Amino acid sequence: MEIDLNLIERFISYGIFSVYIFCLFIIFIYSLTQLNMLRYFLLYKKNKKTNASHINQLKEFPNVTIQLPIYNEIYVIERLIQCISALEYPKEKLQIQVLDDSTDESLSLTKKIILIQQEKGTPVEHVIRNTRTGFKAGALKEGLKSATGDLIAIFDADFLPHPKWLLETVPHFSNPKIGVIQTRWGHLNREYSILTQAQGFALDAHFLLEQIGRNQQNHFINFNGTAGIWRKKCIIDAGNWEGDTLTEDLDLSYRAQLMQWKIYYLDTVVTPAELPITLSAIRSQQFRWNKGGAENFRKMIGRVINSKKISLSTKFNAFFHLLNSSMFLCILIAASLSVPLLFIKERYENLNFLFNLSGLFIVSTLIFFVCYWSIHKYLFGGGVNSFIIYIKRFFLFYCLAIGFAFHNTIAVLEGHLGKKSAFIRTPKFNISEQKKGIKNNMYIQKNKSIYTFIEFLFALYFLFGMVSAFTVSQKGDFGLFPFHLLLFIGFGSITYYGMKRT
Repeated sequence: MEIDLNLIERFISYGIFSVYIFCLFIIFIYSLTQLNMLRYFLLYKKNKKTNASHINQLKEFPNVTIQLPIYNEIYVIERLIQCISALEYPKEKLQIQVLDDSTDESLSLTKKIILIQQEKGTPVEHVIRNTRTGFKAGALKEGLKSATGDLIAIFDADFLPHPKWLLETVPHFSNPKIGVIQTRWGHLNREYSILTQAQGFALDAHFLLEQIGRNQQNHFINFNGTAGIWRKKCIIDAGNWEGDTLTEDLDLSYRAQLMQWKIYYLDTVVTPAELPITLSAIRSQQFRWNKGGAENFRKMIGRVINSKKISLSTKFNAFFHLLNSSMFLCILIAASLSVPLLFIKERYENLNFLFNLSGLFIVSTLIFFVCYWSIHKYLFGGGVNSFIIYIKRFFLFYCLAIGFAFHNTIAVLEGHLGKKSAFIRTPKFNISEQKKGIKNNMYIQKNKSIYTFIEFLFALYFLFGMVSAFTVSQKGDFGLFPFHLLLFIGFGSITYYGMKRT
């Protein structure tokens, strides 16, 4: 039997083209969901009402338990406990649980700090488990067994709520349908470096565009793991904390909303926190978030689709919400296939008109640009100078987000395939207190990540794509040159920070 090599080549070429366009189409649909949320964010901003009337209106103070899940937090534990101890709320109605899974010298330090606060009359307890079963979810579940509060507030080790935080959040539970209040994250060290600026940019987009946009449409949103407060009854009703995914917060949020509990997003209350400052710390956080997102898509999407209690539009939004992290997979596939497509385009000139669909990525980028500009303007004001700053920040964010595509794709694939891994905490540094720098920080990863070397190869690959634009034909083909330039800068930047010494 004679093999038709031309037929095989055509089949492979058409297959590459089809997968490429499919990935761009998914990214485009995702960008349209962002545009829809922008519409509701703008409506919210127009009709925004102050929450001041709710402050200090409590006639009866409900019992509140504050849970502080920690694991080896030697640099921030004192700051955290001091901050939580300063919260304004009747002490007889308050219980503070330090859920300590630490295995290093921070354990003894925490005991001393708690003893000092107890002598001052602060209702703080030290809860220590024998094993770290279930990681953070397991610690929260264990603490719930002895929690005396009807409301459960949760703060990670790097979050510093202002003194009136409870007085501004607790009154909203007068609505019996509300099971969770989530506040907006602030950033203690946004201007520390290019990396923290990019992270702050991305988180602002999530907390303003996405959380408000979904909340305004009564779509499912998520508790973000910290800086929020739960009704204890809601946690129990939804099945309690489960540690079978790396994002236990997203998991419980969806289970609670499927049980008809409401999550109320309170953007007027800002809870500042420390952004990761090293690439290794960002990697651990990104891996956990993106793998956990994929795990929850695998776990929850069937329940969402089969639910008869939620609307079709909410199901559609939830699909892309849970699929959020998988956009990195689409980006990486489309990017990787774009280089051979240069040669396929030259080989099959009859398909040239279809390559115009590559413009979907440009359209998607423009949509993101418009959406995020509205958020930047909301936070920092408009005007020419602000717009110039925004362009720099958007370009920085976009390049670094693309540069993380391979790393985050591995996380997404592990999540979708059901591969289990440990909950790797994001190290905190309390950089304001470490004026001499962080070189001697005991939590810094010293070795170079294997991802750095792979990302370097990707940078070279897209450099080849840029060079090929000049050589693929007599006149050259520069349609994908901006895309390859963006990819080269993104992967090159991540490589630089991966090689850079702290």
